[in-house]
Amino acid sequence: MGESELQYRIAIELIPKVGSITAKRLIAYCGSAEAVFRQSKKALLKIPGVGETIAAEVVNQNVLHLAEKEIEFIERYKIKALYFTDPEYPERLRQCEDGPVMLYVKTHSSINFNSDKIISIVGTRKATAYGKQVCEAIVNGLAAKGHSPIIVSGLAYGIDIVAHKSALKNNLQTVAVLGHGLDAIYPVAHRTVAKDMLEQGALITDFISGTPFDPNNFLRRNRIIAGISDATIVVESALEGGALVTADIANSYNRDVFAVPGNVTSTYSTGCNMLIKQNKAALVESADDIEFLLGWSSTSKTQTVKQYTINFDHFTNEEKKIINFLKEKGEETVDLIALGTGLPVSTVLSSLLNLEFSGVVSSKPGKVFAVKN
Repeated sequence: MGESELQYRIAIELIPKVGSITAKRLIAYCGSAEAVFRQSKKALLKIPGVGETIAAEVVNQNVLHLAEKEIEFIERYKIKALYFTDPEYPERLRQCEDGPVMLYVKTHSSINFNSDKIISIVGTRKATAYGKQVCEAIVNGLAAKGHSPIIVSGLAYGIDIVAHKSALKNNLQTVAVLGHGLDAIYPVAHRTVAKDMLEQGALITDFISGTPFDPNNFLRRNRIIAGISDATIVVESALEGGALVTADIANSYNRDVFAVPGNVTSTYSTGCNMLIKQNKAALVESADDIEFLLGWSSTSKTQTVKQYTINFDHFTNEEKKIINFLKEKGEETVDLIALGTGLPVSTVLSSLLNLEFSGVVSSKPGKVFAVKN
């Protein structure tokens, strides 16, 4: 691939009014990013979702100059530019319709974004002592049990930075997803941690250099946090905030969402408690719960394989229906279980949670469930 193709790949998401979904549609219709910029306005207008404004911007090719400057920046600072079809591009993120066309990666270490175990940990910037303690305990516990997940968060104050620091302390790789370009670090107070992460993880973003810090960028940043991992863990959150947005995005991607319960009188536990109450997240209190819900086998102790004999007397009619369906199908997603059994999704979610804690079913990444043998 020549430099010119990289220039077109960078440029396509810089076109005003063009997001990741539209950019991929343009590439799919035209055959490549470069081919998009070779089209006539008349040809572009035949592509679904492309109107006069977008077509005119593509033909004007004003964004190619910005892309050329970005190539100079990434070459100078040895930044990896991953295109969404590249083998190194995170496969989990590639599965998301609105995953970025280009992902910019700064690292001094070797990191595999397609590792078997990747979890995102998010929460309020105003973390309490309780939230910090639980966050540390979860990361410490996973490491102690022999797991080496990549810990993903957003480098923000509060829960984010606790998650990153805990990962570094336990020699786990950790990734910060930034809401701005790689020419800056926000907040500045976390610059030292960010530097350490380059040696034991990475800083990633889909924003080009020179993109200023803007709270409006966090929504775009949060979709990467949710999409790049197997599960998103919300440690503390008020009823509104970026953590709940990330949880909603993770649910829309059909990813696992976990939430740590808290005191009902604590402002920064209301969001987590609500997620659990509305069956939008499974309740977790420790690394043991996460290990169990994700179906990870601990390497710190000998595992005993249990054979389960299911006694149907202890289950509700809905739970029996789900068990029989999974025994017939082998394994299925929540949506397909609901479709196959005729049960509401909310009922399926609550029933599956009970069946998991009863040891009858196990969950796999992507909210796939199966009856244990």
